[in-house]
Order: sequence, then C-alpha cells, then structure tokens
Amino acid sequence: MWLVLAFLSAGFAGITAILAKIGLRNVNSNLATALRTIVVLLFSWLMVFIVGSASEIKDISVKTFIFLILSGLSTGASWLCYFKALRLGDVNKVTPIDKSSTVLTMILALIFLGEKLTAVKIIGMVLIGTGTFLMIEKKKTDNSSADKRSGASLVYAMFSAVFAALTSIFGKIGIEDVESNLGTAIRTVVVLLMAWILVFAEKKQSEIKNIDKKSWLFLVLSGFTTGGSWLCYYGALKNGPASIIAPIDKLSIVVTVAFSYIILKEKLSKKAFLGLVLIVAGTLSLLIKY
Repeated sequence: MWLVLAFLSAGFAGITAILAKIGLRNVNSNLATALRTIVVLLFSWLMVFIVGSASEIKDISVKTFIFLILSGLSTGASWLCYFKALRLGDVNKVTPIDKSSTVLTMILALIFLGEKLTAVKIIGMVLIGTGTFLMIEKKKTDNSSADKRSGASLVYAMFSAVFAALTSIFGKIGIEDVESNLGTAIRTVVVLLMAWILVFAEKKQSEIKNIDKKSWLFLVLSGFTTGGSWLCYYGALKNGPASIIAPIDKLSIVVTVAFSYIILKEKLSKKAFLGLVLIVAGTLSLLIKY
C-alpha cells in the first residue's frame, strides 16, 4: 500500500505544477503562493489531528523548533521562487531545474549528515544533472522582453532548487525528534507567515479582490493537490522506506511534462525528451539498494 501512496504523491505533485501555472497567469506569484498555502495549511493540520499528535507540541525541544523553522523558511523561499519561475517561464523548463534539488540534497547530505556516497548515487546524480542540462533550452525570439523573462525564470528555478535542497537537510534534522505530520504542520505555519509578510511588504494584498474566478479555482485546486501529495507522501513514509519513497516522489516531473503537453500545449524537443529520460533513469537508479 505504501508504494501506491508514494506514486499517488508523485501524481498529485505533478498535477500541482500545472494547476498553479494556470492559476498564476493573472495573479502576482507571491500573493498566489500565500493564498494556496492557506489550503495546504488546512491539510497539514488535518493530518496532525488524524494521527492525534497535536498534544506533542509541548515536548518539542528548542533545537527541533529551530530546524523546523529553518525548514519552513527555506520551503517558503523555494515555493516563492518556484511559482515566480512558473509565472515567467515554461513548466517544461522550470520543473526539471527544480527537481535537480535531488542532486543538491545528496551533496548536502554527504557534507552535513555524513551519508555515504555510493557508486549508484554518483551515477544517479550524473544522469539527473545531465538530464536537467539537456532540458534547459533557451528559445531565441525577436522579443527582448520575452528573452529576459525566460532568463529570469531559469534563475528563479535555480534558487528554488537550492532552497528545496536546504529544506530537505533542515527537515531531516528537525523531524528526527518529532512526529512527521506535526513537524510538517509547524513548517507550513512558517511558510504561510513568510508568504503573507512578503505580500504585505509588496502591498499586493489589495489585488485579492481583482482575482478572477478561474484563477481562484486553479489556485485552490493546486492547494488541494499539494495537500493530497503530502497526505500520500507521509502516509507512505509511515509504512515504507524513505530511501525508496523520496526518489519515487521526484518522478512527478513525468506527470508535469505529460500534462503540460496535453493542457498547456508545451512541447518537448528531442534534446529535452532525452533529458527527461535521463532524469527518470537517474531517479530510478537511486531505488537500487546495496
């Protein structure tokens, strides 16, 4: 059952990118992130009350709280950069860069967590890194403004990957002494606060009244799919090995690319398709146990 939940988590995560892309078209990306995080927060605390771990808050140590907060801040920064990138660029180019956080996470885990670097991990990192490079295609256009937007989207996507990798490290340390669902809910509170602070700093809160029904629908749906992904992900972690579940979750890129082709009409070149194959192969190679 945990294996099914892991693949469902990847499916929901893949759909989230498409729903968010549509919902972001006419909305400031920071405001959109703040609004959808409200939905995610409800899901997070729903998980806490389902497993009955709310009473454990009083037992959390200062160290754990610090790393949970750092994890929340890095998660918020990653989301803000990711959805800014989605608003400016193509899903097919933004998502692979974001998913390259797997490589960064493995490197940081080697440095800070003392995890072993095996031959299989090296092969996986090379395949994922090469695949990501192949999928980053800068379209040549006659519109200098479009070129700048495309370049900016790649920069935001790279920052998203860096912050996502830091999230994994901070989260790994912070989640050790706390029930995982409760830890996730606490991090989400930090993400929500961070998102709304940025919204008010930019004075974008007044734009809420201008959001059309379609954008509202897709932003809320993207929040639900994110929550669904988290429910399945942590449901899988409860009964299955994290070393297998985490790489499966990264396969959400396949779902994202498929839906971006069907719904957003974003096509992959032969070079980009080869990159996708390498990313999938690299991710699957991480499932090999030694």
